[in-house]
Order: sequence, then structure tokens, then C-alpha cells
Amino acid sequence: MPVVLVLDDGTIHASKLTRAALADCALWLTVEWLPKYARELNDIVPSWKTLKQTELAHQTFADADELERAICKAVQKTAVQCGNALWK
Repeated sequence: MPVVLVLDDGTIHASKLTRAALADCALWLTVEWLPKYARELNDIVPSWKTLKQTELAHQTFADADELERAICKAVQKTAVQCGNALWK
């Protein structure tokens, strides 16, 4: 069954390594790219901006696990505060 993946032009999505991996899956994977700077088509962008400027601002993390825990905690707190369906 074919799969369609919609990606923005984030650095990790557009890297040579990612593009090569996506090309290797071309038989069953179709990639649709959002237009550059189309934040209105990517609902998560404003939410991440808010998290980075508030809950996750001015912090350093010892490792990826600590960063992941902080992100999860911030997302949960934000969902409770605003009832935003995006985070539920």
C-alpha cells in the first residue's frame, strides 16, 4: 500500500541524508513538500515557537533524554493550560 508523507522544509527533512533515505523508499513512499515558509499550512510551528519561547527557554540539557522529558512536560502543561487539541 503506497504511503504519502507530507514534510516541511525543516533542516533535518531537507538534508542530503534524509533525501537519500526518502529516495530509497520511492517505490512505496511519495513525499509531498509544503511550500517554503508556509507556516499557515503547518499547525505545529506556532505551538513549537511558543514552547521554545516560554516553557523551554533559557535551559540547557545534559542529554537527549533530558531534553525529551522537558519537551513532554512542556507539551502536557500547555495542553492542560489552553485545552489546545493540537497537543492532546
